[in-house]
Amino acid sequence: MINHPILLLLSFLLLIQQQWCLQLSTTVDDGFVRIDGIHLTLNGAPFYANGFNAYWLMDVASNPNQRSKVTSAFREAVGSSLMIARTWAFSDGGSNALQSSPGVYNEKMFQGLDYVISEGGKYGVKLILSLVNNFNDYGGRGQYVQWAKDGGQQIQNEDGFFTNPMVIGFYKNHIKTVLTRRNAITGVVYKDDPTIMAWELMNEPRCPSDVSGTTIQNWISEMACYLKSIDGNHLLEVGLEGFYGASSCQKNPNNSPHGTDFITNNQIPEVDFATVHSYPDQRLSNQNNSGQLDFLQQWIHDHIKDAQEVIRKPILFAEFGKSWEHHGYNASQRDQLYNVVYSSIYKSASISGVAVGGLFWQQLVRGMDSYKDRYEVILSEPSSTVRLIAQQAKKLSVTHRRFLTKRLMQKKQRD
Repeated sequence: MINHPILLLLSFLLLIQQQWCLQLSTTVDDGFVRIDGIHLTLNGAPFYANGFNAYWLMDVASNPNQRSKVTSAFREAVGSSLMIARTWAFSDGGSNALQSSPGVYNEKMFQGLDYVISEGGKYGVKLILSLVNNFNDYGGRGQYVQWAKDGGQQIQNEDGFFTNPMVIGFYKNHIKTVLTRRNAITGVVYKDDPTIMAWELMNEPRCPSDVSGTTIQNWISEMACYLKSIDGNHLLEVGLEGFYGASSCQKNPNNSPHGTDFITNNQIPEVDFATVHSYPDQRLSNQNNSGQLDFLQQWIHDHIKDAQEVIRKPILFAEFGKSWEHHGYNASQRDQLYNVVYSSIYKSASISGVAVGGLFWQQLVRGMDSYKDRYEVILSEPSSTVRLIAQQAKKLSVTHRRFLTKRLMQKKQRD
């Protein structure tokens, strides 16, 4: 009689432990990219991978006759061991828009995005979906501000996007609409789909009217909390270029502040990992190739160090590239830039550091001349850059596989 309650208690605790272990296994191995301290993880192992930008995926996929280009992009990327794709989940106003006016959506465009996510899942590519543009391409924050002005709001400039209540309402509605969309092909709601790696609040946010950083800091905090209240499965990043705040703007190209702060913006609890965009040919156009590479090396070093020691979160080099239109350009210079980025990432990843990977701008496939911007890489067209991309991606993917193999061996030993 004395032991009976104890046995019942032990049985109950054992049942709870089994249920907890079952729950743990389903959350660890469910295919979602997750955060674990300074690492991203996939199926329980640290996740390191290179990838590509292809902003055009939804736009092209909205035409069923052109969807083979999307499939080719994923197939060619996987053939080069590229496992992350970043693309737009916005197109605001204008012709063939996803959101033609506030809260009014084009089903044809949404089905294009459905196809992108479905194909990404088939090929095992993880997607980063950006929710609005800082610039006027594909509408951007300027379109949101114009919609509010059309609704009677008095807004001085496009920076009102970050503070005007009507604009904020429009943007929150877009977040909710995209996250709760049920894919017409897979039947899976976006917020429940492990193919999606992360949401991005904005492509390259800036607020030149408030270089103190207060405006964007407050906006990120509010939007990040709102998004995470809808979707607890996915990671979130801001879309930052990596500019430092006013107190450290001497680290920025040309010492310029932009109203963002790499440190404080990424310290917001709901932000899961940091991002950096690197275009020395644009931002240091007055310097020669050697000077640009020297800056890039220091820029990357500073951001990895700050992510590791100050922010304590992973970091993704979400855009980098070099245009072939600049004076004195040759293919070896682009390879040099790519190598600086890739080598820095691998150096960090090889010692279990914070650098996750790098996404070059941009991938195209054959037959897409209208999308060329002089930064494009076509993986099916042999070049020294294409070979470098594949070599570095395979090298980095081995890091992830090594951790995954180690985890499986540890699991077998425990079993």
